[in-house]
Amino acid sequence: MDEITVNEAATANGKSLGPTTATATTGNLNGDNDDSDDDADADADADANGAAPAAGEGVAKKKKKRKPKKKKKAPTEQSDPPRVLISQLFPNKAYPKGEEVEYVDENHYRTTNEEKRYLDNMNADFLTDYRHAAEAHRQTRQWAAKNIRPGWTLTDIANGIEDSVRALVGHQGLDEGDAMVAGMGFPTGLSLNHCAAHFTPNAGNKLVLHEDDVMKVDIGVHVNGNIVDSAFTLAFNPRYDPLLEAVKAATNEGVKQAGIDVRVGDIGAAIQEVMESYEVEINGQTHQVKPIRNLNGHNILPYSIHGTKSVPIVKSNDQTKMEEGDVFAIETFGSTGLGVVHEDGEVSHYAKCRDAPKVDLRLSSAKSLLSVINKNFGTLPFCRRYLDRLGQDKYLLGLNNLVANGIVESYPPLWDKKGSYTAQYEHTILLRPNVKEVISRGDDF
Repeated sequence: MDEITVNEAATANGKSLGPTTATATTGNLNGDNDDSDDDADADADADANGAAPAAGEGVAKKKKKRKPKKKKKAPTEQSDPPRVLISQLFPNKAYPKGEEVEYVDENHYRTTNEEKRYLDNMNADFLTDYRHAAEAHRQTRQWAAKNIRPGWTLTDIANGIEDSVRALVGHQGLDEGDAMVAGMGFPTGLSLNHCAAHFTPNAGNKLVLHEDDVMKVDIGVHVNGNIVDSAFTLAFNPRYDPLLEAVKAATNEGVKQAGIDVRVGDIGAAIQEVMESYEVEINGQTHQVKPIRNLNGHNILPYSIHGTKSVPIVKSNDQTKMEEGDVFAIETFGSTGLGVVHEDGEVSHYAKCRDAPKVDLRLSSAKSLLSVINKNFGTLPFCRRYLDRLGQDKYLLGLNNLVANGIVESYPPLWDKKGSYTAQYEHTILLRPNVKEVISRGDDF
């Protein structure tokens, strides 16, 4: 999930509407046949021992043999769609590591330094939670990339992704406080074409994914507040491939440059150089791929997707250094448009501010909604659909009041020039004491 630095007012057109694609699964409709099997065994035993005795002979009836019920084997592979707990697939919590990259130059000593190794081992629970969340993220996004096709509604896509995440971490988020144990790190972003970020469908939205769309899929998964933030872009028309390649390469360059004591402004310069080396031809017109300069990467804090540090994606004089123990979302956005986004349209994303002021709320609906937010999300971002799932209704007045009082922040959709196309790729990295771990890295990207 991105961080924006510049707000501009403008207007934007919506998308055309279309049919919803529904999917269905069928299960095994046969019941348990153990009893009938036992009866058959008993009959076979009777036949083997001769005919049954005549009435009144006083011979005891032979006891039926019962087959021992077979124990269900623990699943060893993921279902489709993903519904098997990650903790069942990795019963000893030996979740896969991300990509581990050794530090270089003056930090190379960290690789073998005993003190740094000791400090790293002190973070065992932190690493376990992050790897748990990362594996749930990988399996969900790989299912999404494989199955999402033109004709699906954005609501179906969002629900499919979010249902998978909640199933994989084992927390549906319907009981009070359950969503804060594990689940969605933020609402699934599904931003089309010149909309770069912060769009997820609200209730009743009928927007449909089309063959010529470019969709950014931004997914957050958390376990105990440790958020994995990673995104990719889906496009079905190969003419957009150079745009996607440019942004993926730029993100990988940012990941490569990131490290302890590295200045974030230098990372931005490296990202910009890579991205601007690409061109894409659309409808006979050649476009240089531009970084969206007012969108940034960011550090991640427990239960807070946007921390206190930003990572620009263009050259900058920002001298802020990355530090040992930091967690960063390295994300880049490329565009065929202006390379600048502005806020516009119906809001779906919200989050309670970390430093929210204590305000004497006079609106009863605002008071009750704040209680729901505190108990179910804390400072984790949420959207209107999440409030709907909890049975909340008629909450918009109270929600807007919380925003007006600075308690909750709203995140409107972010748009470049109409007619342009935008792409996004993102990874989460852990700057561990002795190694850099690209925790969200997978076989896909």
